[in-house]
Amino acid sequence: MKTLRLGFAAVAALVALALPTVAQANEVTKWNEIAANTVLAPTQPATVSSPPAAGVFMAMVQGAVYGAANAVNRHGKPYLVNRSFPKASLDAAVASAAFGVIDGTFSGQHAALLAAYNSSLAAIPDGSSKDQGIGVGTMAADAMLAQGHFTPMAMTCDLGSGPGVFQVLPGQACDPTQWVAHAVPFLVQSADQFRTAGPYPLNSDAYTADFNEVKSVGGQVSSVRTPEQTEIARFWFEGPSAWYRVARAVSEARNLDLWDSARALATESLAMADAYIAGFRIRYVYDFWRPVTAIREAADDGNDATVADPAWNSHQNTPNVSDYPSTQSLFSGAAATATAKKG
Repeated sequence: MKTLRLGFAAVAALVALALPTVAQANEVTKWNEIAANTVLAPTQPATVSSPPAAGVFMAMVQGAVYGAANAVNRHGKPYLVNRSFPKASLDAAVASAAFGVIDGTFSGQHAALLAAYNSSLAAIPDGSSKDQGIGVGTMAADAMLAQGHFTPMAMTCDLGSGPGVFQVLPGQACDPTQWVAHAVPFLVQSADQFRTAGPYPLNSDAYTADFNEVKSVGGQVSSVRTPEQTEIARFWFEGPSAWYRVARAVSEARNLDLWDSARALATESLAMADAYIAGFRIRYVYDFWRPVTAIREAADDGNDATVADPAWNSHQNTPNVSDYPSTQSLFSGAAATATAKKG
């Protein structure tokens, strides 16, 4: 649990940095919140709203926003838009880029999104600067949508069997986010660029130590887990939406301008999405079992140092996707590093 505690402290420190000043939203943070509310809405299917899928969609939005902002105010490496438009309205470019990606992906929310977009445009003086900004933002959104990061695919459901092999629990559906493993990365060269060594062998001392810690601390009922550890577990189970809030809070409290806000949120979001994509690619290579299965079926794992508990259940709901690697650790590590450096 040491890693989780340090991670939670890092998040708390980042949020604390935002407290001394008065927060003020801008078009970048405004549309980040609109995008998060759209993607994570309870009415969205799991193929869209689950954390790994949401991570990809949010990166599409923030990547387009940065591409548009940087085309207007060229301070960084071009992304999506290679031309410069110094006379364009930055606000119009940002709003148009975000709206274009969200509306192009979630057309069922068109009415609400259009109302928010019209509200953004109404605050910008009419004229050639506004018109050019709309054009730049639309250009960035179209370029992002054309990259094909979201690739719907037919789901397969291999129930699995045997020691160490992931098994879908009774009553669970197949993983609705299998497509993330095949999504086009944003920044890395390939989803296979950072391949890990794989999970510990079932008969190793390292596996035994992890098994016993998870069994004692991570159970639905635990006599050793502290209230602090319970809160930490709940925080990490939320997924990437917590990191969007952190980035918005830091951006608004520090009164970052639109370009810096766009860069900060894009850096965080693109890093998280690529971590998810790479992590899911690795997951489908090793297909390692979840603790709930490992602990219930430990009598058959070939390790005399592990003791089965057929009634054991996890503190948080067990996702219907294999265990290794922990994408919570991957995207959180990426987000923490990006936010600390760019926030």
